[in-house]
Amino acid sequence: MRIAEIFYSVQGEGNLLGTPSVFIRTSGCNLRCVWCDTPYTSWKPEGRDWALREILAETKHYDTRYAVITGGEPLLAHGIEELTLRLKRDGFHITIETAATIFKPVECDLVSMSPKLFNSTPWKRDQGKFARMHEDHRLGLPVIQQFMDRYDYQLKFVAEEKRDFSEIEQILGKLKNVSRDRVLVMAQGRTKRELRDRAAWIVNLCKKHGFRYTPRLQIELYGNRRGT
Repeated sequence: MRIAEIFYSVQGEGNLLGTPSVFIRTSGCNLRCVWCDTPYTSWKPEGRDWALREILAETKHYDTRYAVITGGEPLLAHGIEELTLRLKRDGFHITIETAATIFKPVECDLVSMSPKLFNSTPWKRDQGKFARMHEDHRLGLPVIQQFMDRYDYQLKFVAEEKRDFSEIEQILGKLKNVSRDRVLVMAQGRTKRELRDRAAWIVNLCKKHGFRYTPRLQIELYGNRRGT
């Protein structure tokens, strides 16, 4: 399995905010978000191939029973089902962070889905080389529904402009039995200032729509850098 990094930090977003966790970051993604904050797993994927036993041994070095499998898109990774099964046998609480465009029957305690909004499409970057591919694949409603029906979940959206809330509502309207208290919205931003500038209006719109606001604690604590 190609791994970009394995590190120990705290969960920076969502229901488990602040929880000390070991992060297993796979490399490779089927999307090309224009604001991607981990380009080393998407636009220019890096890393090396790790054997399953190496990954499991590394996770045991840290004083936590919370594991977060993230990316890139971790559900692209060959052997992801076996990795989650072994982590569960080792007693880990498992979160998978995914764009929810691919379904696999993994062992998972929390599926943290981040469906990509129109604001993610790279219409201008690299002369729009990846825009159409991204736009065609960024939203997998049947996959989202399948995860919702089978797992504990949260839906985490990235907002850049106020109109993004209308798109979020459109998406939710196409899904069945959505629990609105599982819908979280966070600001698009890679700096503390960008996050701060958007936080107030996002919070106000979350109150209006009945969603939850989530900060990006890792950026507030460490800035936008690897291993955090």
